[in-house]
Amino acid sequence: MIFRRLHRVWLQHILFRARIPYSIWRRTIGTSELLACLDRRDRHRLRKLASLFLHEKTITAAGGLNIDEAMRVYIAATACLLILNLDLDYFDGWSEVIVYPDTFVVRREEADETGVVHDTRRSLAGESWQRGPVILSWSDAIQKWQAPGMASNVILHEFAHKLDMLNGVANGMPPLHADMVREQWTTSLSRAYANLHQRLELDNDTALDSYAGENPAEFFAVVTETFFEQPLLLHEQYPQVYRQLSLFYRQDPKQRLCDYYN
Repeated sequence: MIFRRLHRVWLQHILFRARIPYSIWRRTIGTSELLACLDRRDRHRLRKLASLFLHEKTITAAGGLNIDEAMRVYIAATACLLILNLDLDYFDGWSEVIVYPDTFVVRREEADETGVVHDTRRSLAGESWQRGPVILSWSDAIQKWQAPGMASNVILHEFAHKLDMLNGVANGMPPLHADMVREQWTTSLSRAYANLHQRLELDNDTALDSYAGENPAEFFAVVTETFFEQPLLLHEQYPQVYRQLSLFYRQDPKQRLCDYYN
């Protein structure tokens, strides 16, 4: 009890000194459809989380990018939307976000189906390391900022991977809450993953980006993007997945969207 009180006092001290200025916060909310749907209480909580995030994490520019405060706030606010009703502890264990101006190239050694190892080069819009940084392409993040409505968000995607990695390697199974049933999560997401592969093979339309079919980890990250960006579409096509994500994130973006537009 005493520790909790001291912790609350310490957080208030940090917020007193490091709270995001309201002028920048208002501008960030106003330019993001995703964040504009939040009610006053949720905006207030998100501002606190984003302020604490920026106090704890370093956002580093790479590749000649110049980062201003508005960019930092946008990254922090979008990332913290995932943990709006969870806790900042969900982002423990690492300390840096690295931001490139555009897609960045990574080199890796990868084995093919026969076991032969090849040196590969891939251009990425984002990447998350298990105990290391989140890496983002600002051009991909800003496309979402300037063109709302698309079910694609590299910030949500990469920070969803961070949540997935809390209990080990990313595999589409983040640490579930005590009131959730593991079998229901596994069944719901596995069936949706199989359905997605079937749709892709038949060239049928799907609510999800085809990248979700890469593996269960990417499926979880993509359905997270869609859960927040296009909740009505995800609920219509995969209602059980929507249900499980709602339990995990302790949010209902579908209802939030309906309240905002009604």
